[in-house]
Formats: sequence, structure tokens, C-alpha cells
Amino acid sequence: MDNIFLLLTQQPVTSTASERYLLIYMIGVLIVITSLVILFFIVFQKRKNKLLIDKIKQQQAFEKELSNAQTEIQEQTLKNIGWELHDNVGQLLAAASMQLNILKTKLDGEALDSFKDASNTVKESLKEVRMLSRSLNNEVVLNIGFEQSITNELNRLKKMKFASAELNVKGEVKPFKNKKHEIIIFRILQEFFSNTVKYSEAKNLSVILDYQNDQLLITAKDDGKGFDMSTINKGAGLLNMQSRAELIKMDYELLSQPGNGVTLKMIYYFND
Repeated sequence: MDNIFLLLTQQPVTSTASERYLLIYMIGVLIVITSLVILFFIVFQKRKNKLLIDKIKQQQAFEKELSNAQTEIQEQTLKNIGWELHDNVGQLLAAASMQLNILKTKLDGEALDSFKDASNTVKESLKEVRMLSRSLNNEVVLNIGFEQSITNELNRLKKMKFASAELNVKGEVKPFKNKKHEIIIFRILQEFFSNTVKYSEAKNLSVILDYQNDQLLITAKDDGKGFDMSTINKGAGLLNMQSRAELIKMDYELLSQPGNGVTLKMIYYFND
């Protein structure tokens, strides 16, 4: 009887222990499965993020290569135009000037005065064509220097239409870390000048180059009619200016209000 009583009293204890072990086992399995799911999710997310980052880098590299290719094509086109102006148009104007000088010796009186005006016009046109052809050639721009190239361009524009077109250089002039950057910035300023001539109706144009320890602050400004930044439709010129600035990692800002002219601000970093 005593043995039977013992068996009966110990039965529930054994059953309770088994259930406890089973519960612990199930919890352990659940923890393992959960951990595996979390691990799989983390690995999946890392893989997904890596693919996205790689795709973004590839897209950025493609866009940079595309911008470089477009810039190279544009520069070559400008160079070819410069050669054509110098070699063809320039030669024709030079020949016309020589012929006018020969004919001038056969005239007198009022006809001679009128002829002198025409001859001077041809000479000025020849000078303008030669200045323009030089500004379109990268080698010439690099040879005469960044500041002098801007000065020449402003002098040319001043003769065309502006009451004043001045360059103000502040600080100690520093060399660019890459000669291509010098050309790119000059082309941006040329595009700004071109837009000013075509659209602004400005009388005055100014450029400030402020050389600081590790950066160059560039400000170009006209006093023309300006435009509304919120409604302006960006054409190829404005987009080209911004894309060129982004290509060499410059800070770029174009500001304007109707009646208050247009201001272009750029920051070039020497150590970036």
C-alpha cells in the first residue's frame, strides 16, 4: 500500500516537470527562430542598402562622366569656333581693311571722312573678332590667366553696350588646384555675361573675386531688369551654368528680383 501511495503522490510532480521542460524547449526554439528571422532581415536590409548605394554611386559616376563628356564637347566646339573666327572671319576682315586703306588714298573731301569711318569700323570689328576668338580658346585663356581673361571679356562687353564693366580682385591670388576648373569657372561667367547682354537691359556689370585662405568667393552682378525666380523657366544657359558648378563641387546661387538685377554667387574650395 505504501508503494502505491508513493507512486500516486509523485505522478503529478513528474508530469509538471515534463510540461515545464517542454515549455522551456518551445521558448528556446521560438527564440532561435526569432533570432534567425531577425538575422535574415538584417542581412537582407544590409544587402538591399548596399545595392541601393552601389546603384546611386553608379548613377552619380554616369552623370559625372556625362557632364565631363558634354563639357569636353562644348569646349572643343568653342575652340573650333574660335579658330574659324580667327582664321576665316578675321582674315576676311583684315583683307577688307587693307583694301579700304588702298582705296582711301584715292579719295578726298567729305568722301574721305566717310570712308575713314567705314575703315575704322572694319578695324574695330577685326579687333573684336580676334578678342572673341581668344576668349573661346582654352589654351589662350590659360596662357593669359584667369583674371586677365575676365578683364578682357568685360572690356569687350563694355565697348558693346555697358556704361561700366569692372573686375575687382581682393586678397592674394592663388592658383587653382586643377587648370580645368579655371576654364569651367570662366565659362560660367561667360554664360552669365551672355545672358546679361541678351536679356537684362543692364547698364553696369561687375565681377568680384575675393581670394581667402581656402576658398574663392566669386560674385557677378548686373543692374538690369531682373526676373522672378519662382516663375522663370530655366533654359539651357542657366542649367549649363549650374551643372558646370556642380561638376567641380562649387557652391552655386543665382539671385534675382524684378527690377533689382541678377546676382551670381559661387564659392570655389581650394582644399576640397
